[in-house]
Amino acid sequence: MTGLIVAAFVLAAATVFGLVRARRGGRLRAEGRGGALRLSSGELGAALGERATLVQFSTALCAACPATRRLLADVAAQTPGVRHVEIDAETRLDLVRSVDVMRTPTVLVLDRTGRLVRRASGAPTKADVVSAVEQATAD
Repeated sequence: MTGLIVAAFVLAAATVFGLVRARRGGRLRAEGRGGALRLSSGELGAALGERATLVQFSTALCAACPATRRLLADVAAQTPGVRHVEIDAETRLDLVRSVDVMRTPTVLVLDRTGRLVRRASGAPTKADVVSAVEQATAD
């Protein structure tokens, strides 16, 4: 009987965790550090965009990374002054640790100075990315 209760509790906890993760995954939200994170072109290994930069952390085994790459490249191509930079998380562990990347894809939206405006863990929607770029370019 105790085993059944433990199994039911574990199943309920796993379900709650899965629902919360699914709801939060891919949402572009404001940085929790009060916008203190700032990345330079040297840290990224690529030039910042004139108006904003979309940074994507990817890995080879990430199933959602190719679709996220296409989405961010499309938004960058349609928005003047916005650049898309993809970073291989497996080869840039120093940057992954400093930015607190916990899963891929992770997307950062930086303003023209490299200040973090929004971030998402998981694949964001196009509407969220466009909204975050508008916010980054409005400042």
